[in-house]
Amino acid sequence: MPQKILVTGAAGFVGAHVAAQLARAGHRVTGVDSFNAYYDPRLKHDRVAALLTPLGVPCQVLDLCNGPATHALITGGGFDAVIHLAAQAGVRHSIKAPADYIQANLVGFGHVIEACREADVPHLLYASSSSVYGNRTDAPFRETDRVDRPASLYAATKIANELIAHTYASIHGLRSTGLRFFTVYGPWGRPDMAYFSFSRRIRAGQPITLFAEGQLLRDFTYIDDIVDAVVGLMNAPAPAATPRESDIYNLGHHVPVKVVDFVRTLEDALGLKATIEFGPMQPGDVPVTCADDGRLRERIGDWASTPLDLGLGRFARWIEAWEPLPA
Repeated sequence: MPQKILVTGAAGFVGAHVAAQLARAGHRVTGVDSFNAYYDPRLKHDRVAALLTPLGVPCQVLDLCNGPATHALITGGGFDAVIHLAAQAGVRHSIKAPADYIQANLVGFGHVIEACREADVPHLLYASSSSVYGNRTDAPFRETDRVDRPASLYAATKIANELIAHTYASIHGLRSTGLRFFTVYGPWGRPDMAYFSFSRRIRAGQPITLFAEGQLLRDFTYIDDIVDAVVGLMNAPAPAATPRESDIYNLGHHVPVKVVDFVRTLEDALGLKATIEFGPMQPGDVPVTCADDGRLRERIGDWASTPLDLGLGRFARWIEAWEPLPA
């Protein structure tokens, strides 16, 4: 049955893809985004034009730190679900601009969840991150693991979101689902992500820097797989055993890849060789991300699993079309 769904951060990477898939499935989707300048807003507007406008999905400008406007939208919207994907992203940027994270990820999240409570929204799904697991090597990571040792302020804000959601579930009965994303990549991605910036530099004949000597391990997860999991969790009935709990799920494939090997696959996708420089570990980085997706599979069954070479091939074709090199 079609539902009325609000997607925040709908001009963002994951948000635009999720909103588009929900619209294709026949749901009535409303999108909002602040269109801030953390990276070039042109990409955000292009996502909306390519992915949302053809499907009739509106994406209005709204800063969720504006409490009255956020409250009015959610309490007056009659939404069956709110998928809250708007956030200030970026581990390293959180070192330089902590106030951006306090505002977007704490104040903004607070406005959204309180409005959902007041509106009695049946289901809130929100973006968390694999960064909550901190500086660990005992992979794979499970949702029951300790997450009280964040390696960055960005991670700390995501842990705070999970704790706030748990509180609202236990006190107010607000059903919520936390989505711990593991290194999402693919077409229409974020320019601050390594694979995107690497591609730009490789295509321009510029060197790339691999930190920690390229030995960092990341559980790269293709965007279509992420969308499959988010939609599956939205459609899943509330768990009968814990109706007043906030559920949390890893969205990653338990297939970590060394960054240096990832670059070799990216070279093949682009048909170009990279000039690689190596650097030390950076503050805020973690040595490995690796998801145990057992809980997710128990909830939604098998979910999409796109091979890295196929996913990077699709990304390469997209960036070549979106940002063609000068003749």
